Amino acid sequence: QVQLVESGGGLVQAGGSLRLSCAASGGTFSNYAMGWFRQAPGKEREFIASIRWSGGTTIYADSVKGRFTISRDKAKNTVWLQMNSLKSEDTAVYYCAADPMVGFSMSRSPTRYDYWGQGTQVTVSS
Repeated sequence: QVQLVESGGGLVQAGGSLRLSCAASGGTFSNYAMGWFRQAPGKEREFIASIRWSGGTTIYADSVKGRFTISRDKAKNTVWLQMNSLKSEDTAVYYCAADPMVGFSMSRSPTRYDYWGQGTQVTVSS
């Protein structure tokens, strides 16, 4: 069974940086896409970024493009989300997710991702 464990959340001032980690286990990820989503109180879960495990292709939400970077280390089965120039509106619970059957294009929809981590809180103070 695939398990995803996030870490690295916390409290940071606006303009600061954080790096989230997602440790993946229990699967062979060559055909996977790994994504990051976030959910703020009272809002729907929002796509942030995704990376194709095998080739490293990435996609981003417009709201984070140029500020956030997704990457992965195949040897460590880990996905990272480097977040720079953080804003108060980035405050949310951040989730790592896995799509086990990524096709020609990666999905931005949370319904395509079968496996989820428990989430890690990111709070940006203004």
